[in-house]
Amino acid sequence: MRTRVKICGLTRHEDVAAAVAAGVDAIGFVFHEPSPRAVTPEQARALCDVVPPFVTAVGLFVDADAARIRHILERVPLELLQFHGDEAPDFCAAFARRWIKAVRMRPQTDPRAERLRYRDAAGLLLDTYDPARAGGTGRRFDWDRIPAEMASSIILAGGLDATSVGDAIRQVRPFGVDVSGGVEAAKGVKDHDQIHTFMQRVTDVDNCR
Repeated sequence: MRTRVKICGLTRHEDVAAAVAAGVDAIGFVFHEPSPRAVTPEQARALCDVVPPFVTAVGLFVDADAARIRHILERVPLELLQFHGDEAPDFCAAFARRWIKAVRMRPQTDPRAERLRYRDAAGLLLDTYDPARAGGTGRRFDWDRIPAEMASSIILAGGLDATSVGDAIRQVRPFGVDVSGGVEAAKGVKDHDQIHTFMQRVTDVDNCR
């Protein structure tokens, strides 16, 4: 099975174009104002104009109120929502879009219980826990905590770059991987060579499985 790739935190047209050219499956736009990768609805709308068919536009939210999410959905053609805070399952399901739930892997987090709780999600994204950040930590968590029977349905995030994604795919065998800081020259500014190298590494490892 081919590993799907989402690149998150896009803020520039040229970076979207580079990600698409490299073969990415999904593009993530951050609607969380404290993030250095945040975009406004107007910026995201313009960036979506260069996202072609068959590449999914994803909106990332962190404990946003429902009115703000609906305001953005009226203006930005998002196909998938990613909830990265403490949102309840009913809240996530209230916007007539497919959605995924990010689960930050605290010491006590049980992935099986989270999968059951968010049973209506299109998938779970497992990320590193940091009490000060909702994501983008640049650090990996212990992949051994991922139950083998869940691996093929999860998206793996946290500290991935071209040097680590191969090991991640070989060890975890996730449905997909999500990268942001691991392909950046600066926060919110993607490095096109790193994008290409990351995507090539994913392809190389997939071809050897």
